[in-house]
Amino acid sequence: MQQLNTLLVTAYAKAPQGTAMYEIYKHAGIVLEIDKQTHKIVDAEFTFITELAQNFFKRMLINFDFTADINILIERIEEHYMAPSSGAVTVALKSAQKRYLEKIAK
Repeated sequence: MQQLNTLLVTAYAKAPQGTAMYEIYKHAGIVLEIDKQTHKIVDAEFTFITELAQNFFKRMLINFDFTADINILIERIEEHYMAPSSGAVTVALKSAQKRYLEKIAK
């Protein structure tokens, strides 16, 4: 069996009503693949409708140390992402980081 050097972390937050994300998914979801040694995000996927939004967030998150201050990443998102779902995305990210930190503390 192949040994994996990464962990997969998921989290969700309610999408804002009236948005396409809400109509299709009801939630903003994130899936992050994180290197267990460096704690850096190596891949990311979101429940965004467009491929452009998917790729945009992927580029924004790749190589971020997920043990670092999450507010750094949230500020980056608030500066570069102007959409009704930005709050849901940040809630999901905070939840994912909390789950990850709890897992590695064991």
